Amino acid sequence: MESKRYNRQIILSEVGESGQEKLKQTKVLIIGLGGLGAAILPYLAAAGIGEIGLLDDDVIDVSNLQRQVIYKTTAIGNQKVAEAAKMASELNPHVVINTVAERLSSKNAIALFNQYDIIVDGTDNLNTKYLINDVCCAINKPFVYGSVYKFEGQVAVFNYKNGPSYRCVFPEDNATAASCNEAGVMGISVGIIGMFQANEVLKMVLGIGQTLSGKLLVYNMLTNEQQKFNVSKKEFLITDNEAFDEKYNSTESAFDTISAIALEQYINDENSLLLDVRNPEEVPKLIASNCIAIPLSELPSKLDLIDATKTIVVFCQSGIRSKKAIEILVKADFKKLLNVAGGMNAINKIKNNEVVFTS
Repeated sequence: MESKRYNRQIILSEVGESGQEKLKQTKVLIIGLGGLGAAILPYLAAAGIGEIGLLDDDVIDVSNLQRQVIYKTTAIGNQKVAEAAKMASELNPHVVINTVAERLSSKNAIALFNQYDIIVDGTDNLNTKYLINDVCCAINKPFVYGSVYKFEGQVAVFNYKNGPSYRCVFPEDNATAASCNEAGVMGISVGIIGMFQANEVLKMVLGIGQTLSGKLLVYNMLTNEQQKFNVSKKEFLITDNEAFDEKYNSTESAFDTISAIALEQYINDENSLLLDVRNPEEVPKLIASNCIAIPLSELPSKLDLIDATKTIVVFCQSGIRSKKAIEILVKADFKKLLNVAGGMNAINKIKNNEVVFTS
């Protein structure tokens, strides 16, 4: 019965029974179960990848359903990993599905990645993409990268057979980019890029075709034009576990991450300072007696405005720039630092009478 399920791909000379067994023996970790992950997962499960890990700490929101098509309206408010696992198991009960309802961090990444053969990036967070890359470099795991901005998508395979890494294309991790929540996206765009990513996984496992290692594929949804750029390998400091710990854990140990819900206890608290590092035009605004706004670009020159004796709670729009701000504060010897996971996007979801917003 199981072989009949895969008959249409087994009859391909490039797959065959031996190829199907390779798929069954492979373990793949998907990080992020948003638009990209929702396209990647069903095709890997249907193809017979033997074990799939799902990592995401988010819950389903009605705004997700336009592009995250594996979820149902009745599942709003449920954990994404739980609903995604249910869908995949119903699609193919022969696949082992593991769920981790956590946010990826330097603390859990290495142990988690070591359990899988291939890592697939389904995130829209630049910090997380750099973290994925650096973990994969440290422990020698390939990862399949995907990204979408409005109507343009990118796909590549990094750190595969000693090939180029994500930092060979994007060396600096101090850039910012708008997420789907901020820039907008068509559901079909993440679907197309997600399927490109799933295709790269299958080619790697089966050893067929040409993978996008050393290549960056850029696809335009409006014109159907695509370009492939060559990526040359460069040397970086993240080459082993020790280098990884030196870069990440020495900094991250200096601060903790809190949820948007936990933020409430710091609002109007005289012993705390809320630091908004967004640009002036970004809304909504958080109104609190202990909240100040300093754009990230101006922070290094305005550190004297921050009371170092207080607990500094940093937030931005989506949680990307706030981590950069904390790195600046750590270097300036600020001690009591908290980062709000998900930023204002997460805060806005749980706003209540204690949290006042203006537009």
